[in-house]
Amino acid sequence: MFLKVENATTRFGGLVANDNVNIEVSKGEIVGLIGPNGAGKSTMFKSINGFNRLSSGEIYFKNKRITKMETYKICKMGITCTFQHAQLFQGITLEESVLLGAYNRRKTKKEALKFAHQMIDFVGLSDKKDYRVSKLNMFERKKAELAAAMATEPELLLLDELFAGLVPTEVDSFVELVRKVNKQLGISILIVEHVLKAIMSLSNKVYVLEYGKIIAHGSPAEVTTNPTVIKAYLGGDYDADVS
Repeated sequence: MFLKVENATTRFGGLVANDNVNIEVSKGEIVGLIGPNGAGKSTMFKSINGFNRLSSGEIYFKNKRITKMETYKICKMGITCTFQHAQLFQGITLEESVLLGAYNRRKTKKEALKFAHQMIDFVGLSDKKDYRVSKLNMFERKKAELAAAMATEPELLLLDELFAGLVPTEVDSFVELVRKVNKQLGISILIVEHVLKAIMSLSNKVYVLEYGKIIAHGSPAEVTTNPTVIKAYLGGDYDADVS
């Protein structure tokens, strides 16, 4: 199995943020993780990345145990994340931001810079490469963070609410960009998102978290018609058309 989260539990004092969570991502898949605010989605991401330590359970990547591995080693293995609020340094240029990621696997500045430019072009920001990050708008910053993440040459991307703060036309554009990342670059994706139309159209399968527990998983069509999911999260008037 490419990514396997097995019986993962994370406690913060008396709070159980993740409770016996099981998630699997196969190579080449886009997998969605949805649920109400506070359900434990970001905690799960941070555990996969090594930012959090599991209280119990295991996480495997490419059949290797990464449960207690340091974050930088996990990145070297091929897992990279983006965050809900773009985490780029504001005082440097877009080119410099993406270049930092490119050094993950490139030994010389020339090689790293060439690859950074390829990733900047991939997300459609070549004309903004010399702009300071602080001068980019929200849409551009999110593209820039995606470029920086891809510059590390991941095999698995964790996208945490990538569409937050975007208007519908920007969301549509990003959906196509994420598909392009998956299909053209062969990068597997685990995505947390509240924009349900987007995540349902992108995902091969979807997991639903509530109060730290997985309450359902399956294809988008199966999840959106699951009575437990509708009651807990989607609401009775949710349009289940995911075509």
